[in-house]
Amino acid sequence: MNLLLIILTALQSLFATLEQKTLVSDFMLTTVNSQLSTTPMTYTGNLTMHGKQFALTMFSMEAAYDGNTLYIYSDDTEELTLSTPTEEELIQTNPFLYAQTLLPVCQYAEKAVGDKTLITLTPHDRSAGIQKFVLRIATATLLPAAIEIHEDDGKLTTLRLDNARYTDEAPSFAIEKEDAFVNDLR
Repeated sequence: MNLLLIILTALQSLFATLEQKTLVSDFMLTTVNSQLSTTPMTYTGNLTMHGKQFALTMFSMEAAYDGNTLYIYSDDTEELTLSTPTEEELIQTNPFLYAQTLLPVCQYAEKAVGDKTLITLTPHDRSAGIQKFVLRIATATLLPAAIEIHEDDGKLTTLRLDNARYTDEAPSFAIEKEDAFVNDLR
């Protein structure tokens, strides 16, 4: 079987699973720019995804997208902002959507490392703004384990998923806070 077809099949299987099931995970997001600093910035939180819908909690902030509206709530200001994101904004906030948009403009490589499959997407040209996108998937379960985005400007962003699991439950991806000041930008 053609290696490209195998890789595309693995990615498409992951994307199909994310459309059918809900991914729930803790995460650690780390960014470091080798050209500016050697000190990484690290953030932790919780993530729930189902297709394009998602909810995440990080610091004193919650964000959710229900398929139409993006909700962002700040505990610090007790403000709930509602907006309608563009497709590009959604791609920038959802690494799995970003990977899907990279597929047509990339070379593919696959490598088995222990119980994980590493899929590397390398753009044909630098107009994508990245050098490579690496996705680590648990081979047996299709659970994403980590994503690395190597950008042209020396920035490395790593999203590590911990305690990831799939569930058949589809939670509400809306945020409602009774006492919050609502800033409706839709």
